[in-house]
Amino acid sequence: MKPRRPDPRGPAVTIASKLASSSHPSSSSAEQVPHEQPPLWRQLQQCAAVLAAVRAGTSGAAAFDAVDPALRPGVMALGFHVLRWLGRAEALRRQLARRTPPPAADALLCSALALAWQPELAPYEAFTLVDQTVEAAKRDSSTRAQASFINACLRRFLRERDELVAATEREPVALWNHPRWWIERLKRDHPRTWQKVLEADNAHAPMTLRVNQHRLGVGEYLHALQLAGMQGHAVAESGVELQQARPVRQLPGFDAGDFSVQDAAAQLAAPLLLDGLAAPEGRPLRVLDACAAPGGKTAHLLERAGSQPIEVTALEVDAQRSQRIDETLARLQLIAKVVVADASLPEQWWDREPYDAILLDAPCTASGIVRRHPDVRWLRRESDIEQLAVQQATLLAALWPLVAPGGRLLYCTCSVFRDEGVHQIDAFLAHNTDARLLPSPGHLLPQSGRNAHALPDNPLGAHDGFFYALLEKHPG
Repeated sequence: MKPRRPDPRGPAVTIASKLASSSHPSSSSAEQVPHEQPPLWRQLQQCAAVLAAVRAGTSGAAAFDAVDPALRPGVMALGFHVLRWLGRAEALRRQLARRTPPPAADALLCSALALAWQPELAPYEAFTLVDQTVEAAKRDSSTRAQASFINACLRRFLRERDELVAATEREPVALWNHPRWWIERLKRDHPRTWQKVLEADNAHAPMTLRVNQHRLGVGEYLHALQLAGMQGHAVAESGVELQQARPVRQLPGFDAGDFSVQDAAAQLAAPLLLDGLAAPEGRPLRVLDACAAPGGKTAHLLERAGSQPIEVTALEVDAQRSQRIDETLARLQLIAKVVVADASLPEQWWDREPYDAILLDAPCTASGIVRRHPDVRWLRRESDIEQLAVQQATLLAALWPLVAPGGRLLYCTCSVFRDEGVHQIDAFLAHNTDARLLPSPGHLLPQSGRNAHALPDNPLGAHDGFFYALLEKHPG
């Protein structure tokens, strides 16, 4: 039996809650869905506005934040779906229209096509989507003149769906829903696995928690979830992957600091950097978290230290983003020194005392987390990789002199591109003979199935794409 579709008067609340909580884990917007749901045509208008904003260069997060809070959960559900399947939608629109419509009308038309082209994944019946899209066009002055055109295109799509979809199968951008340059880059960087990476990118990301083991164990937290009527399973060393994403304040122990939202692959940073590292006798371990906002890894470093004395400095160049570090630490009842400064200019903030360990979570393309942020694939340009690689090399060069002899620097990015990972580290090692590469995961490509990828004795489950390289400084 075909599953019952949601009422077109309101958003697909289950999908909306899932996406709102997984994409903005600190938000409780999914709890605030009003009893009387707004009509679908209003949500489609806002969804098209989000798409138009992303096409104009605005991040998806900023575009969704601009949506009326009463509409946001439903719009997020629709918008994530649209951004995930935009390549196919644009190819279908080219089949239906010889000329590109005006921007507002094109955004609305492509939104409807992205939502309707795959019936088994569509949040609403196709006829409902067409009806409400045309209604959305009629009720907006920027699209009213194209309402009949949009109606004709979508009615034709309903009649000729199979033929139109088949005609787009030959287009790589439609098939994989990534820009062509991105697909070609992945083929070169990961010739054996590029297709699996793209498939994982188009899957829904799970909501994964890092249990604060200062307070309780993973098993204890799984039991607390069960008592609250929720299910999850253990991943990584301190992680829990939820069976169904929830707003964080619905989860047991959020305000008490029992957990943080953090991808399983991201949870590797603190143990990689700290395990087996001891401070010289008589003083705490000195640790720097460069580029630290929003503070998840800073907190994990403090949690991971356990009873070992540790002093963590969290560095962030953006003053507004640094406030999120303070908020994260306050909720978890942890203490670090938060400094607003540019990590590449240590002469402006460094106290001349070397660090035993530095975590450099460098700015990157974020190509490893596009399943959580599907707008990234459409916002990035291939030239960004080279520009970011220069910034990463600058940060490595600036921070390496701050590492104490025998100390460590962990370089990581949430990128799948080799220029931001292994190529960056190969170049660094060639120019720094006092650096030694310790056993490191290297490129962890995104996975979409439970325990689909694992390090030895450390199953990560469905995780984002990351790169890790642990560097040790030779004494002397």
